[in-house]
Amino acid sequence: MPLTIRDLPTDLRPTERLTYAGSGALNNAELLAIILGSGGPGENAIRLAERLLSTFGTLTKIRQASPEELCQLHNIGPTKAAQIHAALELGLCLIATPHQTRRILQAEDAAAHLMPEMSLLEQEELRVISLDTRNHIINTTSLYKGSVHTAVIRVGEIFRDPIRLNASSIILAHNHPSGDPKPSHEDTHTTRMIHDAGNLLDIQLLDHIIIGHHNFSSMKQLGLGIG
Repeated sequence: MPLTIRDLPTDLRPTERLTYAGSGALNNAELLAIILGSGGPGENAIRLAERLLSTFGTLTKIRQASPEELCQLHNIGPTKAAQIHAALELGLCLIATPHQTRRILQAEDAAAHLMPEMSLLEQEELRVISLDTRNHIINTTSLYKGSVHTAVIRVGEIFRDPIRLNASSIILAHNHPSGDPKPSHEDTHTTRMIHDAGNLLDIQLLDHIIIGHHNFSSMKQLGLGIG
């Protein structure tokens, strides 16, 4: 019979610890163990979760793994693979839920709004944050998945939603899947082009942030493309 979390002493069971100490008291392996529910022959759920993390390295890598890749791990079958993917996708959906009342006053605010999700993206993607006169978020639009450069960007698409929503200003954001947020010459040229178009439309481009892995760059702070 598979060993379950119930086989552990009460004070070591992740489910009980989560109840009385909160989720912050548990490490990633213990949280994964709760999702898994049981281990398999010779190991309980915590040991299986630890092996899962050891094999793939991070939760991000586990999320990116296919069900077939997860099932290659001993004691992980289709049901457990589906449970893992469902839990991690729910977490991502929670992060991606728009905070329409959030106020963006500086690049760090915009990065905090988008980085948890965009730093995990495997392809480059451009997003436009529309802001009202008090810099509260009205809407966030995703554009240009897979390629973000001047040749494919159409100014009309950048400003379509901001104009429709009567936005006062916008912030652009795109990610570098390599993890390095250093702006390229193409990033600078694109930013300058959109900044100039915004001035004509009376919609100010406040900043263009580039998101890496747990870090970001601000084109405004770097003095690139935004006057």
